[in-house]
Amino acid sequence: MTNPTEYTPPKIWKWNMESGGKFANINRPIAGPTNDTDLPVGEHPLQLYSLATPNGVKVTVMLEELLALGHDGAEYDAWLIKIDDGEQFGSGYVQANPNSKIPVLMDHSTGMPRRVFESGAILLYLAEKFGAFLPTDPNQRTEALNWLFWQMGSAPYLGGGFGHFYAYAPIKIEYAIDRYAMEIKRQLDVLDRHLEAHEYMAGDVYSIADMAIWPWYGGLAKGVLYDAGEFLQVQDYAHVNRWADAIAKRPAVKRGRMVNRTWGEPHNQLHERHDASDFEKRTQDKLEPQS
Repeated sequence: MTNPTEYTPPKIWKWNMESGGKFANINRPIAGPTNDTDLPVGEHPLQLYSLATPNGVKVTVMLEELLALGHDGAEYDAWLIKIDDGEQFGSGYVQANPNSKIPVLMDHSTGMPRRVFESGAILLYLAEKFGAFLPTDPNQRTEALNWLFWQMGSAPYLGGGFGHFYAYAPIKIEYAIDRYAMEIKRQLDVLDRHLEAHEYMAGDVYSIADMAIWPWYGGLAKGVLYDAGEFLQVQDYAHVNRWADAIAKRPAVKRGRMVNRTWGEPHNQLHERHDASDFEKRTQDKLEPQS
């Protein structure tokens, strides 16, 4: 390991607004709104405010899977939140999610609208609301929740840890990248050993645990997350790759990945979703970028 520039932390930390990095313009050490902006509300009971990051994809996949099962009450409006522009700091958004992260769900079917924030909480809320994708067998239910909360605790090491220092930090710090690469490979090994003996995370049933883990670790296993496939040798995790491929083939997953997506091939983007027919329109317009 090369010798890094020595840094001695000051006695009192102060915010350096010029710290750099891809998200420096929206990172700050305080919470609360920066502007007065109301959230739009569409015609469906469920209103989602999100972006197609892995955390956002979890929820749109869940909603599309519920609709595929015939749960008409899962119809939803998905509004794009441009986090690079700081839209998560609007007063309406902060009221819905005081943590100012995506996604957030507002359920208007409950009389007074009910807010649900944190992606894992949204998955659990929807699973219980519609009685789907959370096994009723006590052993399988517990296993699904084990892995759901495993993801919530593990993914920050992948995103804010490895992803930040490998892909987004203004300087490459060898120690930080090595430390988080080691941890992410350990996590992939945890998944690979489990999936060697199980079709899905909760056993033989597809559940919210798969929906939570797949956008992060499935994306990583297929080499699309942080473009780190070769660096982490993700092809070595055969059972994770088998599982990731199987989930990627599901029609509802394909639709869910498109929602609130603003990058990649135009035909894979659906900036906002207000009706199932929006997917058909994007197919017809697949050569045209959205405005």
